Amino acid sequence: MDFSGNHILTIDQFERSDIDKLFSVADNLEPYASKQKITRALEGAILGNMFFEPSTRTRISFGASFNLLGGNVREITEAGSSSLAKGESLADTAQVLSGYSDIIVMRHPEEGSVQKFAEASRVPVINGGDGSNEHPSQALLDLYTIEKELSQNNKSLDGLRIALVGDLKYGRAVHSLCKVLSLYSNVSMSLISPEELRLPSSILNQLSESGVNFVQTENLEKGISEVDIIYVTRVQEERFTQKEDANRYRGLLSLNQSIYTANCEPNTVIMHPLPRDSRSDANELNTDLYGNPNLAIFRQADNGVVIRMAMFALVLGVEDQIEDSSRLVNWKVGLDT
Repeated sequence: MDFSGNHILTIDQFERSDIDKLFSVADNLEPYASKQKITRALEGAILGNMFFEPSTRTRISFGASFNLLGGNVREITEAGSSSLAKGESLADTAQVLSGYSDIIVMRHPEEGSVQKFAEASRVPVINGGDGSNEHPSQALLDLYTIEKELSQNNKSLDGLRIALVGDLKYGRAVHSLCKVLSLYSNVSMSLISPEELRLPSSILNQLSESGVNFVQTENLEKGISEVDIIYVTRVQEERFTQKEDANRYRGLLSLNQSIYTANCEPNTVIMHPLPRDSRSDANELNTDLYGNPNLAIFRQADNGVVIRMAMFALVLGVEDQIEDSSRLVNWKVGLDT
């Protein structure tokens, strides 16, 4: 994959060597992501952050990542605040907004919408999530997190044992993660969901063709035993035509410390792409897991910044210029404890 000047629209664009390159750049950017150092490698560049669907972590982390590289960010946070509400096409919007930006991140509720936008854009576009289809940057930060967590136990991505829990039908983060994990060897998956929310057949076929071993079950306790990673997702209620349909599945697969202790190996890592649904009738990750050192959801969110910094650096071709404007920060980071 040639990153420089190109779109990132699907995880299917990536080979293992591309991921190795991305992770190497991310590792070099860690001091900048953690605000130990400053770089101005993207000074003067403008990111168009076009989010036509609600977002917190993805939108803000993309913006923060661009800022940390020295660039500027302009945002649209809902379709109603753009000319799409007046009937403008995605193609026309892309033509105009790409004239104001050097790179665009786009999220949209319709599958395939970011692809259509990118076809008309004059600058690179990164897919920030298109409907229930894909979320490539989430899969990459998830994979980066998994690799870092596994390394602490002297394990690697090859031979990974992972349980995917929750709404596997509409969860685009799961879809992209499954695709990227199919690049690795001897991966086994426990797919835990209600029958109606199982992983789409197209992705199951891809897993089979790639040699991934998987089982499908509705039994949480059985599915999370003998795995390295538990990856929990919420019910994607915004994808259901009727809210009542989503309510039928909320809270069916809820993980707490008691279930974890009874069924999991001691170092099993808990992940979630967030937001997690903390309402009492859902509570997919109980708050009693806060004290569990294997709860990696906030480390996972932090990794979103450095991975997205690496994506920007590679697409805009400045990965070798980071140190040119590097200096230490002149403020204190964090709280005294």
